[in-house]
Amino acid sequence: MAKNYIQPGKTINAAATDPETPVSGDPVRVGDIAGVALTNEGEGGNDAGKSSIATEGVFTLPVKGVNGSGNSAVSLGATLYYVDADTPKLSKKDTGYKFGKALGTVGSGATAEIPVLLIQG
Repeated sequence: MAKNYIQPGKTINAAATDPETPVSGDPVRVGDIAGVALTNEGEGGNDAGKSSIATEGVFTLPVKGVNGSGNSAVSLGATLYYVDADTPKLSKKDTGYKFGKALGTVGSGATAEIPVLLIQG
């Protein structure tokens, strides 16, 4: 194995860009990296200001049925984006950061928790 190998990259220990203080289970972003907080910030052996963040997997997360033009249903396989200023953070608004793929559906204008497959880039 290469001497410069660190880890597989399925989880990272990092300071989230948004939200500022993540809680376990929150969708988060670290720059352009999509993830889900596995620990509260500063817990689970992490330094203050850092969390363990999953960068792969499927997680049940809140998603809103909107896009950049207004209400829009989320269909199976739709690309989801992370928008810092929105609550919930995930929707079809492509002005945000690419986050994942919907593995469930959400009605137009509704908010629901659905399975989301994390994707990078």
